[in-house]
Amino acid sequence: MSRLTTRTGRPDPLDIRVGDGLVRGIAERGVRAWRGIPYAAAPVGPLRFLAPQPPEPWKGVRPAHEFGLVATQLHKGQFIGAHPRIPQGEDCLNLNVIAPDAPSTPGVLRPVMVFIHGGAYSVGSSREVPRQGEVLVRAGGVIYVSLNYRLGALGYLDFTRYSTPERRFDSNLGLRDQVAALRWVHENIRAFGGDPDAVTVFGESAGGNAVTTVMTVPAAAGLFQRAIAQSAPANAVYPPLLTAEWAGEFVDILRGLSGEGPLAGTGAADPGVAETVELLTTTTPDLLALATAVLTRQAPDHVPGTIPLCPVIDGDFLPERPLDAFRDGRAHPVPLIIGTNAREGSLFNGRIDILASTPFRAKAIFRKTKKKARRAIKAQYPGFPLRPAALDLGGDYSFWYPSVKVGERHSRYAPVWFYRFDAAPRLVRWMGLDATHGLEMYPLFGRLNGVLGRGMTVLGGRRMFRSVGARMQLWWLNFATTGIPDAAWPRYDETERATLIIDETDRIQLDPRGDRRRAWTDFVPHL
Repeated sequence: MSRLTTRTGRPDPLDIRVGDGLVRGIAERGVRAWRGIPYAAAPVGPLRFLAPQPPEPWKGVRPAHEFGLVATQLHKGQFIGAHPRIPQGEDCLNLNVIAPDAPSTPGVLRPVMVFIHGGAYSVGSSREVPRQGEVLVRAGGVIYVSLNYRLGALGYLDFTRYSTPERRFDSNLGLRDQVAALRWVHENIRAFGGDPDAVTVFGESAGGNAVTTVMTVPAAAGLFQRAIAQSAPANAVYPPLLTAEWAGEFVDILRGLSGEGPLAGTGAADPGVAETVELLTTTTPDLLALATAVLTRQAPDHVPGTIPLCPVIDGDFLPERPLDAFRDGRAHPVPLIIGTNAREGSLFNGRIDILASTPFRAKAIFRKTKKKARRAIKAQYPGFPLRPAALDLGGDYSFWYPSVKVGERHSRYAPVWFYRFDAAPRLVRWMGLDATHGLEMYPLFGRLNGVLGRGMTVLGGRRMFRSVGARMQLWWLNFATTGIPDAAWPRYDETERATLIIDETDRIQLDPRGDRRRAWTDFVPHL
């Protein structure tokens, strides 16, 4: 480990060499932290819409006390984004490292946990919960890394149809950012005391999709050794014909918002391509984010069961649909923890109504499934199309069904542990949400002292949630350290389908909701 030397001649554990320069961290609350470290060049100007490039080098010491910019996002849109006071911008390709207070024993490297945040690929950041990750560092002695990546149109719309010899547009920019961050970790984490050969990548929601997707990206081979996918919409990865349509719709929306009117014509040879390239490369990030929100509101009814901000099967960086790669053994054969919450869909009501949870949307996603199979699936949701049952169906379609597919297929080639999170405080159950999407993040990361954490436990359940969190932390940390979460948690396979039910009292259940799973077996994806 290379460090500056203090006036006393002793090495300063807060100064770490990265490339030719050093980053100076900060010690606080029993941990050491380095924030806002660039892992790629600022994707601005001519680098907008291009794959991440190596970061600009620096000489001397770079202060790493403050978080870097977060990706541009709307605070009040379909999804609640970063607070307006949090600095945003395109120069957002930065990450944070948290290490235990005491440097590791010389020659002994610590396991590394890299967290990818969720937020529907349109909102979120590595600093929305500033202390997140510290509980894992203190409890398990790991190195925790969190990262920002490009969001919205700048990261997850596929504009390659508008590429010209003079101006290229690359695909899968946010996904490429995540792989670039993992490569940075592989090349630099040893200087922070971390083991580059013991990296666990984990994420929730869109971050879970990032995990299951990056497991099938050839360029990510060897950059991580374990994976945890929480509530992953693993099948939210789409073919290029569909993503090209979304790009065209987005351009029309953007032209309308900028006062230029809709674009006439489509395709790379159309007269409007040069104007489109100019529009995309010069429009402010704020206006791009606004146009993205409009497109996101439209997509669930235009193409039910989808959200337009997702990876694209480009045949290059992402060669195939991840579920196909898992089926055929082409995913990276790393151990995997994967699971969902008991009622994923109950959260997606009102403003964030994006699931296939209306009769029209359900009919669309089942259009390639035989009538008998459709009836069998809907029978598993008594009361459909009434709202609670409809939300459960939509949540299962987006999160549970593809997670089961990933688990069963990957178990043919690598160890898999499957869970279902059932725990919920009394108030959350009273509200009809139960163990809904994202709820496990509060106990896992010890987020019970914030406004939401205190509010949801005001009627009871705080002690229970603390206990659940302590157990989850132990499983996640054991997995990051040894590759096995717990000797009492059996591996998942297609025969017994042993699943850990995480609740006030944990239990192992074989093939929970087996009738529902068997009904979904005959589902034929519509895309």
